[in-house]
Amino acid sequence: MVDEHPVRTALVELLKQRGTVTSTEAARELGGSSGLYSFHLRQLARAGTVEEVPAEGRAKPWRLRQEETLQSELNRGLEDESYQHWLAVRERAPRRWRRDQAFSEVVYLTPQEMAELGNAVRALIAGYAGRPGPDRGPVAAVARFFPLVD
Repeated sequence: MVDEHPVRTALVELLKQRGTVTSTEAARELGGSSGLYSFHLRQLARAGTVEEVPAEGRAKPWRLRQEETLQSELNRGLEDESYQHWLAVRERAPRRWRRDQAFSEVVYLTPQEMAELGNAVRALIAGYAGRPGPDRGPVAAVARFFPLVD
């Protein structure tokens, strides 16, 4: 599993978007050196998150391990199912909880800006994690940033 290291998080997000990536491609997309991304890809491989893709030549592409891809798809399905459940029971919720903050927006970003936005949202949400209290309840915080391509 990915730890909270921002470079590794950005690499996993890039792999989710592209399928495979080399350290050189990651450096071009995310900024920084290919050596930095090569190191972190090896660390992700050591943790069992990514694996090398057989390739010819010097390029060394990486991909998410299959179970990581399946887990991501499962998580997205559970997010969608949970939101549909919320819509079905919202009117029975205590009055103070009947509103949600669902929204979507199309923004124009570079790949690096998209990764930065994702990291900023993660950091913002992390500040609210683990704070149970009498006036607080669990809230699903879901953000998806993906390119709109043909």
